[in-house]
Amino acid sequence: MIALPLPLISVIYVRFCDIGGSKMNSHYSLEISLRDILQAVNPTDDDWSKRFQVINDLQSVVLTVDILRGATVEPFGSFVSNLFTRWGDLDISIELPIRSYISTAGKKYKQTLLLDVLKALRSFGGFHGIKYISHARVPILKCDSNKGNISCDISINNLSGQMKSKLLFWINEIDVRFRDMVLIVKEWAKAHGINDPKTGTLNSYSLSLLIIFHFQTCEPAILPPLSEIYPGNMAADLIGVRATAEKNIEDICGVSINMIKSDRSRRINRSSLADLFISFLAKFCDISLRASTQGISPHNGQWEDIDTNMIWQPKTYALFIEDPFEQPVNCARSVGQRNLHKIAHAFQSSHEKLTSANQIHPLAVLVRPEVLSIISRSHHAGSVIHGMNQLGIHPHVHTNPVRAPTGPHLQTYNSNQYQNRNGGSQTHRGAHAPTQVQQRYTYQNSPNKRVNQRPLQGVQSTSTSQSQVEPESNNDMHKRNPNNGQSSQNLQVQQRWRVRSEK
Repeated sequence: MIALPLPLISVIYVRFCDIGGSKMNSHYSLEISLRDILQAVNPTDDDWSKRFQVINDLQSVVLTVDILRGATVEPFGSFVSNLFTRWGDLDISIELPIRSYISTAGKKYKQTLLLDVLKALRSFGGFHGIKYISHARVPILKCDSNKGNISCDISINNLSGQMKSKLLFWINEIDVRFRDMVLIVKEWAKAHGINDPKTGTLNSYSLSLLIIFHFQTCEPAILPPLSEIYPGNMAADLIGVRATAEKNIEDICGVSINMIKSDRSRRINRSSLADLFISFLAKFCDISLRASTQGISPHNGQWEDIDTNMIWQPKTYALFIEDPFEQPVNCARSVGQRNLHKIAHAFQSSHEKLTSANQIHPLAVLVRPEVLSIISRSHHAGSVIHGMNQLGIHPHVHTNPVRAPTGPHLQTYNSNQYQNRNGGSQTHRGAHAPTQVQQRYTYQNSPNKRVNQRPLQGVQSTSTSQSQVEPESNNDMHKRNPNNGQSSQNLQVQQRWRVRSEK
């Protein structure tokens, strides 16, 4: 079990939680706990604004480097795919001004440019902890912003990273439970020390691919094999004129996703988040044994025998999770055999604790102490975990108040809540729904609603993915106008970034 302060253990080690005289079963308790986690880790408007400010600051730094005049600073990673938590890193690509063609700058040249950026960062100020990592597969510059202490990874001409991020964002349009699961699994993995590639465990991209694979192999499947969304090798197809290459990929993905969403013959998986999380843990309990002979292929949506897969040979990794957009790259190449056993143990022990008759409260298994402290201060968590709000626990990180969930109803899948078929509109937003800052940014990255606002040819435009929320009641319904909860400063920050992107 995760090491927690003794007062917390005494509170959360409960067999039953009593609300209004009724006892919650383990499934109900887990569902409520997952909602609490989403409330705690979901980025606020302020978290978005801070990252936009960091992007603007880095653009100012790049402008001071003579050799980079005309280069643009473009985010990618979890920020663009909308899979980042409040404490997530910011991935940045400095795109060189090579007219309209996709640059083929070599590794040595990128290393030289990053050294120039390093010097500019030190002169500019506003950043600390600057580290140059030259021998990585993709050379990067790491730094932390003084404003908000946001960690940044800076690379050069990482167009494939940008497109992978957009593809993950588009996948969420098929079923928004994908994003919820990614945020929850990231927190669970951090709590168990298996989400840090620097120590030989899984990176966040690999965790996202495991969730995609889980959704592909559920019964019925929630996601198709990714080859049905983009059949080719996306990274290899990024050649020639950038605008043309990007548009070709966007058009193919847009048509495929719209066909998947509008397919009324497709069976609907109505599993709740609790069901999906428990089955996710169960599916990979034996990952250390299975990885000795098989690899995970989200591109094909199935386990693949390593011996018969010619592009994976020779086997030199403890765990193989194929990058579906850049085959045959292994996203889990940092995982060694010892850490693979650690990862498998995290799956096994968590599954046992969450399904055991001797209930430990789910939050004791799912979150780090600092996130548990945040949850404990919310009104909703205080009603579930008795006395936790009275403990006076102080979180280890600075946070803003997080809005409580709309209601403690046990939720199962509802196709009107999760999937957006035939352009249905959303009526209200839940704990994880997009903010106005986010909506304006992600509009630019949608395959159906690009910056130039040209709809896909022959394809009906669809609205942004719908919110997954608690079942509605008169008291729980929260209707919002477009500017609700959105400060004018945040809108100005986003507008500046949007204009810069369009230019």
